[in-house]
Amino acid sequence: MKTILFSAKDRGSADYGWLKPNYYFSFSQYYNPSKIHFGLLRVLNDDFIMGGGMFPPHPHDNMEIVTIPLSGAVEHRDNTGGHGIIKAGDIQIMSAGSGIQHSEANASKTEPLALFQIWVFPKIKNITPRYDQRTFNVEDRNNQWQIVVSPREEDNSLWINQDARFGLANVSAGKSIEYQNAFTGNGVFLVVINGSVEINGTILNKRDALGISETDSFTINASEDAELLAIEVPMGI
Repeated sequence: MKTILFSAKDRGSADYGWLKPNYYFSFSQYYNPSKIHFGLLRVLNDDFIMGGGMFPPHPHDNMEIVTIPLSGAVEHRDNTGGHGIIKAGDIQIMSAGSGIQHSEANASKTEPLALFQIWVFPKIKNITPRYDQRTFNVEDRNNQWQIVVSPREEDNSLWINQDARFGLANVSAGKSIEYQNAFTGNGVFLVVINGSVEINGTILNKRDALGISETDSFTINASEDAELLAIEVPMGI
């Protein structure tokens, strides 16, 4: 098993007043040649957006974009007619495909919004742009993986144009949970949203992440209550 540590304290960051992002990978004005991507995972931004904050309309193409609100709610609009309010417990996916323009705003004028925005390179380029969102029962991820994004019908999740899979789990202190790859040869980017865990001798705390490859399964031991995100992606690029 090969691992690469992405510690929370070493992430890139910026302060735009209304927006305070943290970058796991090179993005915008943050550049680190050793942190460009993990396999086909290109972007993972941990964004804090003040009440009333908004990303104005902007274009994307040929990227699978997943938004996971952690607190508050985000409002999405795009030029295909897609529109939705996505709150904590919801997941949004947008296939930018051949080209799409969208805006994202804090749905509240007063309350802050925290979210992960994640970009994955697509499997097939120039597909028709698409948008989808779903509300998931948070209790269904207690001490087990709740698959929220996957191309496999049996996962009963939001569809993604890639052999990639996103899972969320809330693991109680003292418990262990195993992750088993859906696709042989994929890697997993494991993020500790909250709490503390140990994987193969490495301790991860809040917002630390571990890139895991060259194995199709691994075990996570929770030293305290932990909220986890596993992003499984092909490693070739």
